[in-house]
Amino acid sequence: MAEIKTKKTESSVTKFIAGIGDKARREDATALTAFLKKAVKAEPKMWGSAIIGFGSSVLKYPSGREMDWFPVGFSPRKAATVIYFNKKYPSFAADVEKLEGAKLGGGCVYIKRLDDIDLKVLKLMVDRTLKVK
Repeated sequence: MAEIKTKKTESSVTKFIAGIGDKARREDATALTAFLKKAVKAEPKMWGSAIIGFGSSVLKYPSGREMDWFPVGFSPRKAATVIYFNKKYPSFAADVEKLEGAKLGGGCVYIKRLDDIDLKVLKLMVDRTLKVK
């Protein structure tokens, strides 16, 4: 079985964010890092070269495969910021609809700007995600 390529690294989250060329995306990444650090109650860590993850858990696939992963994280990509959630809880899709400026994808949400979404709904989603075992 192939080994997962995206793993926790010792790279600096601060340096990664500072290296984001677009000022608006850099500001969103800084704000989202502070928001998720407080919401998850965990320090941000780099996962791979472009994902900032918060917390640590074991992700279990139906096949029985297990891997270390983060419950909540994000990647400030060029087209959109992707916010990752470890597991889909029952109202995940309905909560994404409440974000209005967000688009649903698998177990993640795509946003153009942090100001476009309701942070109270995002906090609710983080809380619900963290409760899923």
